[in-house]
Amino acid sequence: MEYKELKSICHKRSAEKLLDLCCTNKGVYIKVGQHIAALDYLLPSEYVETMKVLHCQAPTNKIEDVYKVIKEDLKKDPFEIFSTIEPEPLGTASLAQVHKATLKDGSVVAVKVQHPYVQGNAKVDMKTMEYLVKLMSVVFPEFKFQWLVNESKKNIPQELNFAQEGHNAEKVAKMFEDTEWLHVPRVRWDLTTSRVLTMDFVEGGQVNDLRYIQENKINPREVCDKLATLILETFWLRKIKKGECDIILLDHGLYATLKEDFRVEYANLWLSILDKDRVAMRYHSKNLGIEGNAYGLFACMVTGRTWDSILKGIDREQFSKGEKKFMKQSFTGILPQISEVLQNVDPQMLLILKTNDLLRGIEHTLKTGIRMGAFCVMSQCCIKSVYGQKYNKSQNKVEKIKISLAEFWALLKIQLYYTFLSWKQISWNLFS
Repeated sequence: MEYKELKSICHKRSAEKLLDLCCTNKGVYIKVGQHIAALDYLLPSEYVETMKVLHCQAPTNKIEDVYKVIKEDLKKDPFEIFSTIEPEPLGTASLAQVHKATLKDGSVVAVKVQHPYVQGNAKVDMKTMEYLVKLMSVVFPEFKFQWLVNESKKNIPQELNFAQEGHNAEKVAKMFEDTEWLHVPRVRWDLTTSRVLTMDFVEGGQVNDLRYIQENKINPREVCDKLATLILETFWLRKIKKGECDIILLDHGLYATLKEDFRVEYANLWLSILDKDRVAMRYHSKNLGIEGNAYGLFACMVTGRTWDSILKGIDREQFSKGEKKFMKQSFTGILPQISEVLQNVDPQMLLILKTNDLLRGIEHTLKTGIRMGAFCVMSQCCIKSVYGQKYNKSQNKVEKIKISLAEFWALLKIQLYYTFLSWKQISWNLFS
């Protein structure tokens, strides 16, 4: 048996053990497994494919446990409220599972019910994680994971409050009310509490389900473009005429409002990377908490590209299989440095890094990475942000015209490059 095959068997066995660990401990551990499943471009495929089950098929509770939570929170027997509740969940995640149900008036809804053990276990999991991180920092001083504990302490209480999730859903629906292809199901507030969230049911398929996309003649490039435009974490699709797609936004558990100064710094960092300006990269990285030469690694983490590709120009060098392989090999050797960056970076950056990982993972799964759709949309957003700030600060009409022209030219270059990559993707699909 060859070394490559033996290594694959070892990875698969280890991934299955890790999956068992996550499923046994549930809660926070499921969340860790979900993040691993999103790192298609970085981790061995055996880990990614094994852990993907946790995105919608995490360990399931008995339907009797679901009834119990509904009765405790809504103060009624479930069948006084619902005509039917499908016993098999539509999906199960780290904190809850979702069931399709029919109300007495015939309306079809999706009922998200929190796992009964989560509230108590979350506190224990956090204490356990904090203890393990402190122990690890003593045994392995080069590994710094306190940032993970801090973020979990801040985020998990928000995600456990389903009423807050309902308010988040309505806020996003209002923000994107003019976006025809985005749909946020209506919240049924009379059937919503901190542990039960009821929303209108919408048919669809999971966003990374390539078979569903192909069977319904949905354009995967369009999917990735729209996802990148929204820069959000969990989406579903539904088919509409002519093979186009709508995005159904279902998960609103964790949102963050970025401060204006952070948003502009991040946009400037991105543009400095596009310009291959190492001085500007270092400057804007420092403003985001990254000191010294670590700015290079930080730029690689932000873009998901190697330092060599950044210096050549990520708008000129496509992400190749060779680069992907090199990143996997390199990143595993510099985990202490990566943990140092995550420990020091502005906390607002952590959710962005996770979102970037998810978007790149979806592009990889849908085989649209050659177009670098997320990269192009991100570049356009950053250009608009930076030039918009310059325009608003300027008091000179001539200068404002120059700024507008510079913005137009920068956006045009990105659009032309994106069009070129799209045609290249089409040609590759036709002749491969």
